Amino acid sequence: MTTTAQDSSLPIAITMGDPAGVGPEILARRLASTTEEPNALQQSDTRWILVGTRWALDKGAACIGQALPALKIIDAPANAEPGWNLLDLGIPEPEDFRFGQVQARCGELAVQAVEWAATRCLQGELAAMVTAPINKEAIHAAGYVNDIGHQEILARLAGVSQTATMLMTPGLRVVHLSTHKSLADAVRFVTAEQVLGKLHLIHQTLSQWGLHNPRIAVAALNPHGGEGGLLGREEIEELLPAVNQARQDGIQATGPLPADSVFNRAIAGEFDVVLALYHDQGHIAIKVHNFHESTTATLGVPMVRTSVDHGTAFDIAGKGVADATGMGAAIAAAQAIVAADLAGLS
Repeated sequence: MTTTAQDSSLPIAITMGDPAGVGPEILARRLASTTEEPNALQQSDTRWILVGTRWALDKGAACIGQALPALKIIDAPANAEPGWNLLDLGIPEPEDFRFGQVQARCGELAVQAVEWAATRCLQGELAAMVTAPINKEAIHAAGYVNDIGHQEILARLAGVSQTATMLMTPGLRVVHLSTHKSLADAVRFVTAEQVLGKLHLIHQTLSQWGLHNPRIAVAALNPHGGEGGLLGREEIEELLPAVNQARQDGIQATGPLPADSVFNRAIAGEFDVVLALYHDQGHIAIKVHNFHESTTATLGVPMVRTSVDHGTAFDIAGKGVADATGMGAAIAAAQAIVAADLAGLS
């Protein structure tokens, strides 16, 4: 299942993430900046819905010593007005709340915000959703034991089995064959069937998002692309057959290409996107190239969802030093995808 066209006149929801992390702080910083500098949030006709709680947002604003703009309190997307709106989920602040600590109620709030926004996207009430980071330990403490992260929550709500994470930063896009797997499990996941399925998903989704007939490079799994089987046979037995079949299916796929050079070739403009084979293979390339402006989009769910490409950063939460650049980039990415102009972000 791929994302369908979205109505750009509908509101866009922004979930606050785990209140004990940096999510409310970076949102407060973006809100405060609307009166100080040009950015994507200043479009007067856009209806933004912050999803979470007022107490969490207030704590974020207190961290940076900034006042928040006026927020209209709403109970449904249809009631949102141009500018800033707040959907308060009504979850009370934990009595023992502490920044930077795993707390079950904070995990509950984070998941409920995602579920609210995703459900409204699926119902056609929102154009897109943007997410601040959640904490895996906190959501497990809240009882969501089968949800590892956003991607799994969205797949559960949408009832889909094949999804993919795409990381984006200016000059480089990377889709992951798998993300939340151990390295040993990720290697076993590299099969011709899985790779071909992801190539079709990338081709279909990015074409819908305005990047027509994307040029997809497939990274190799083994050093030097396996050296003709001397360093591993996955390239010969799994990756090359998948790439060849994809090309027969009309997809511009190339590879497998050695992972130590394929990302640089994409940055140079040879490819529109790279299919990485496991979490760190793709994440390291993106974050070394441009960490602060990197964002995430989810492929394979019938909604537009983008996110910052960093975690809750419990080590700096509450200190007023979190960088909100990624949140601005995630918001801009959501707007571009809704407008079917993903190519315009490059």
